[in-house]
Amino acid sequence: MAEVKLFRTWSSPFPLRIVWALKLKGVPYETIYEDLSNKSPLLLQYNPIHKKVPVLVHNGKPIVESLVILEYIDETWKENPLLPEDPLERAAARFWAKFGDEKVLPSIWESVTNEGKEQEEAILKAKENLKYLEEELKGNKFFGGEKLGFVDIALGWLAHYESSVFEDVTGMKLLTEEEFPLLSAWKLTFADAPIIKDNWPSRDKLVAKFQAIREDHLLKKAPK
Repeated sequence: MAEVKLFRTWSSPFPLRIVWALKLKGVPYETIYEDLSNKSPLLLQYNPIHKKVPVLVHNGKPIVESLVILEYIDETWKENPLLPEDPLERAAARFWAKFGDEKVLPSIWESVTNEGKEQEEAILKAKENLKYLEEELKGNKFFGGEKLGFVDIALGWLAHYESSVFEDVTGMKLLTEEEFPLLSAWKLTFADAPIIKDNWPSRDKLVAKFQAIREDHLLKKAPK
């Protein structure tokens, strides 16, 4: 029986963070794919509050919430550290990871699931948030310096979901090389790392899934 188990879905970017971290650290694990429309008793047992993925189970004990899991992995398996040693730098890494989840992702998602004026406003908000990330990358290959780390993994979805999948779904390009040269370069470098590119979900399947989600959102907002 595997010491480490990961409950995930095939399409969500949040469990992908855990996949990348475990691969980076060389930790063997078992994957349990969940259907969130028919959640397994084990998922509900391990995550009774949020009832969602990812859930990491280590020696029978569950850890939930992707950023929390990343820190747990980093503290449990010391090889290839994700967070820097310096307390101030660690605090900054946590800030930018949280900024990605609380500001960047919601603003980009609003631009995907809206159209017209609402979409235009969401695009402006998203670009404003991306500018902060662009500024943070100045002088660095990755967000933590020269090595792939915590913030890169937290923001890694930008390199595939935003820059490939969401572009196809909406027909708009948010993260352009002209406006965001450093983020664009980071995206290519990040996506080219073997542990990253070998573990992306199928792009075509993601496009189909998010196209259906977008259409459903727009249909619900349409005047009756």
